[in-house]
Amino acid sequence: MRALLRNTSLRAFRVWQRDFEVYLTNWKTEFLPPLSEPILYVFAFGFGLGSLIHEVRYEGRDLTYLRFMAPGIVAVAIMFWSYFETTYSSFVRMYYQRTFDAILATPLLVEDVILGELLWGATKALIASTIMMAVLTALGLVAWPSGLWVIPVAAVAGAMFAALGLIITSITKNISSFNVPMFLMIIPMFTFSGTFFPVSILPRWAFWVAWCLPLTHVSNLVRASVLGWWRGPIVVSAIYVVVLAAALSALALRLMKRRLIQ
Repeated sequence: MRALLRNTSLRAFRVWQRDFEVYLTNWKTEFLPPLSEPILYVFAFGFGLGSLIHEVRYEGRDLTYLRFMAPGIVAVAIMFWSYFETTYSSFVRMYYQRTFDAILATPLLVEDVILGELLWGATKALIASTIMMAVLTALGLVAWPSGLWVIPVAAVAGAMFAALGLIITSITKNISSFNVPMFLMIIPMFTFSGTFFPVSILPRWAFWVAWCLPLTHVSNLVRASVLGWWRGPIVVSAIYVVVLAAALSALALRLMKRRLIQ
């Protein structure tokens, strides 16, 4: 790990800059999904399903279903936008477009390319969550100034899921193989991580399974920030996300370097 970190440098931001400039070129198509996503979820689940559920019990407090569900949308966006950026998008840049090969023809090292991709994946999560928070604020669903804590949460959690995506990319042979981790990891986290209902209502065995999922802890942190209500195991969730982000980033650097030098 020390050798990997020793080979990284601020030149990794050149990779980040390249991805950011491509993003700016396609900003219209990139901007629309995170803008429309919270609106669709709010109307479909918040107002639709919420009209049947009305209230949920969360950490000893009764909340309207809409206020409970809204932070879960942001947490899901953090996972989706960072993970998909470093799986499908990174794989296309690596395998089809040969962008990584072109970058490695410059003075940048392999570690710079990997770190740049990881940082860009985290940035995509940060951009998406910021846009979604603006929409939720307009709907009166965010408590300020505690909502500002979503920014560091999105940055660290985005790095965590971006690193997870790079790990998957490092062992994936063809782009269709991404369907397997999507089915086995991402969809279960999407549905069972406290995004659309409290994990406390699950059977005990399912509760502990959900508690081990990274998105559960991201949901806890985002919901505490959005609601301005710091109760429950927030410190545990924060430690979990920071430690796992560091561990997955280290593993992503190692495995992606092995993949790129083959």
